[in-house]
Amino acid sequence: MPNSSPSGFSGASQGSSTPSGLHASLPELLRRGGLAERHRPWPRAVVDRSIWEMTGETLAAGGYSLLALWGEPNCVHLSFWDAGSGEAGVMSLPCPEGRFPSVGRLHPPALRLERTIHDLFGLMAEESPDPRPWLDHGVWGTRFPLGKASPSHGPTAYPFLPAEGEELHQVPVGPVHAGIIEPGHFRFTAAGETVVRLEERLGYVHRGVEGLFHGAGLEQAAKLAGRISGDTTAAYSSAFAQAVEAALDVKAPPLAHWLRALCVETERVANHLGDIGAVCNDAAFARMQAFCTVLREKILRAADLCFGHRLMMDQIVPGGVRTVPSGEALRRLRELADEITGSLPGIQQVYETTPSLQDRVVGTGVVPRALANQYACGGVIGRASGRLFDARSHLAYPPYPELHFSIPVREEGDVDARIVIRIREVEQSLDLIRQIIDGLPKGPASRPLPQERATPSEGVALVEGFRGDLFAWVRLDERIRVERCHFRDPSWFQWPLLEAAIDGNIIADFPLCNKSFNCSYAGHDL
Repeated sequence: MPNSSPSGFSGASQGSSTPSGLHASLPELLRRGGLAERHRPWPRAVVDRSIWEMTGETLAAGGYSLLALWGEPNCVHLSFWDAGSGEAGVMSLPCPEGRFPSVGRLHPPALRLERTIHDLFGLMAEESPDPRPWLDHGVWGTRFPLGKASPSHGPTAYPFLPAEGEELHQVPVGPVHAGIIEPGHFRFTAAGETVVRLEERLGYVHRGVEGLFHGAGLEQAAKLAGRISGDTTAAYSSAFAQAVEAALDVKAPPLAHWLRALCVETERVANHLGDIGAVCNDAAFARMQAFCTVLREKILRAADLCFGHRLMMDQIVPGGVRTVPSGEALRRLRELADEITGSLPGIQQVYETTPSLQDRVVGTGVVPRALANQYACGGVIGRASGRLFDARSHLAYPPYPELHFSIPVREEGDVDARIVIRIREVEQSLDLIRQIIDGLPKGPASRPLPQERATPSEGVALVEGFRGDLFAWVRLDERIRVERCHFRDPSWFQWPLLEAAIDGNIIADFPLCNKSFNCSYAGHDL
């Protein structure tokens, strides 16, 4: 079982600052609507406008945490977590007139999600303070491609928010960047070198993922899920598999759950090591990047030995996993876990005793705890700012209730805190890898799924990837094909906080802040 108050780390908020009893509990709220059948494992209720608006007010007051907000041609869905009851659920609001009450009007984390709903489906958020397009740059050739499609009028200038003041100047960066990173535009307004506003423009790698899922068989859909954000292929595949299994009311074998966790924890270690080195490199300390890159390469080779692919792509599928690693491969992975664990104290000592590095990271790019709570920001970004939430613990799924791990939390919210959290999470994941290898259950690694016609059903899952909690929702039709599928990457609630983190810092520190976040462009743009 996880320990959420590890020694050496300060206490933290669990994402709800409103005392229990001041808002309706999740079960009570959903009972006021009409519960949908065959939606698992969380309940889904079809509600009216009054309940939808009440939920928005409670989100704004901090009573719930927003997990996802997405659309269909004639309705919108909202998923949230109630820290008081420890439960999560989904509510749906029919939109026969193509409109719905804006949640973002009261709760800013919903704004970009509402703009995306309009871009894709044409549904309008009433009284939204920001009706600008988000993913749609006017180059798709059509508007509202997943709703009532109409011809596009072509690209138009994007209205960036104004910033007024004497001697302000703007610095546009991107969407094309140096190296091989993904495209995104960053518009800085600065007074001298000090940033007074950063505004992001994303959507350049929108691939129409939700449209690609429509009508796909489970095998093809599983491949799509694993390719949404390549560095998170194991977590995306695991979330999709769990959602499908929930919809079909099928339980994967115990061995499958343990091997899935092995994949996701290995993925976490590889990405965190890469990020630790990359942040240090952006502070002109290439020695740390070189050392972390060597360790990352070793863990990727071990993953390839175990699962036949360095990123473990296509290994996690609905019903189980494709490959059971050999005993020799597991032995070598366990030995590597010991080796990296032994290297961590040296990494931390060099990091903490290099004055030029500490000067760049301590106090830089601070995300206040209140903002992390408001945006239900998960993963390293949230936990470095005092928000204690981890899907492996707070909405636990197999095999994590049978494993022992701590959830490191810091309060400072700066680049330094995000590095330290990553080091501690590498430590915890390596221990989980050892526990998993030592405790692998016997039995099959997969279970056959229904092949004949079935009753349409829906499933939902929340998986803790290396960036944070990753949401997946799926609806299957009677042919057991995907009718609708929606993913919400952790980056959706992290990108906005990067804008806040750079405020008051110098432009030269943006690469450092950006790398310490390491948000996903592809996972966000979908």
